[in-house]
Amino acid sequence: MRKLLRAYIGSFSDLRREVWILAFITFINRAGTMVIPFLSLYLTKNRGFTLEEVGWILTFFGLGSVAGSWLGGKLVDSIGHYKTMAGSLLLSGLFFVLLQFPVSFWGICAGIFVVMTIADAFRPAVFVAISAYSKPENRTRSITLIRLAINLGFSTGPAVGGLIISGAGYSGLFWVDGITCALAGILLLKMLHPKKALENPKEIALNPKLMMKDKPYLIFIGAMILFGFVFLQYFSTMPLYYARVHFLSEFQIGILMGLNGFLIFLLEMPLIKYLESRVRSTLFHVITGTILIGISFVLINLTGWVGILVVAMLFLTLGEMIAFPFSNSFALKRAEGGKQGSYMALYSIAFSMGHIFGHNSGMQLIGKFGYDLTWNVMIVLSAISCALLVYVLFLVKKEKEAGAVNYYNT
Repeated sequence: MRKLLRAYIGSFSDLRREVWILAFITFINRAGTMVIPFLSLYLTKNRGFTLEEVGWILTFFGLGSVAGSWLGGKLVDSIGHYKTMAGSLLLSGLFFVLLQFPVSFWGICAGIFVVMTIADAFRPAVFVAISAYSKPENRTRSITLIRLAINLGFSTGPAVGGLIISGAGYSGLFWVDGITCALAGILLLKMLHPKKALENPKEIALNPKLMMKDKPYLIFIGAMILFGFVFLQYFSTMPLYYARVHFLSEFQIGILMGLNGFLIFLLEMPLIKYLESRVRSTLFHVITGTILIGISFVLINLTGWVGILVVAMLFLTLGEMIAFPFSNSFALKRAEGGKQGSYMALYSIAFSMGHIFGHNSGMQLIGKFGYDLTWNVMIVLSAISCALLVYVLFLVKKEKEAGAVNYYNT
């Protein structure tokens, strides 16, 4: 046990102080984003909207996320990641407070679009910040630490949000949400300094490559869109499957979904450190993670045994722990010598597209064809995503052999 504990603690070693500060700020920001998990309840119970209207409002949520990722990338390339992160946090704090005041359907659609545009400008900026503050050999683990902060924040936020709603109502939730976002911005200005960024000569280019001409990266983004489409089913259509087919209660569904976050918090960092020590390419690990998530849907369709849901969740969690950090790392390395903000914005948009189309499409497939065929569609999409990633791996190897690009560990 002592050896295991030392190995676990050792997986967090060698990360720079600035990366830990960035993770702490991200945790406060994500824990403070308490409105989002309760948005559907707020809109139906407090504002009296129908489920169809809530669906359209959530579409504006996704559109705002895409717009914010695009805007954040542009701002990073023009004013830098530091100012973009600070501006996003401070302004989103203000607009989260103001979001409680619109009452009309279109007013709330506009409000949620503006809030998500400002808030998600933070996403590409924080990815670039990881690249700026971490050593190249620790970059994937730095990404993993940020993911842990996000997962811990998303686990803490809803619990605290429920207490706030019971004590102060939804109005109190908006105020606390806004204050915590602003607090995260103030901490960033006080604790993190742009001059602490590492200077990496490989990231300086006189003629930055154009992202839209980077064929391997664009194919990689296509694979990530499909990956996000499949992965997000576990957070929209899958809970319905648990309840309607296997008759799980809300408490049992919560425990099953909570298993995902608990295992990520406990195992992701040591797993990533172990995989980094293996002589494998980054894309190989992304392909492995995608296969594991596809297998989770295969398992669900094999049997009606309720225990298979736990086994499938374990495969999904393992795939998520492997695919996300290494795909992020590949995107950051691919952005070297180019406009990093634009590269990471497109990476963020790939998953925002899943929010816009994945949830609704999954619901439509279930409504028309049932769960079994829907999961088969997800298996096929996972296979297509893997095939695209294998093609990207082939293209990158050709580049390296030709000497066109010298990427580190891609």
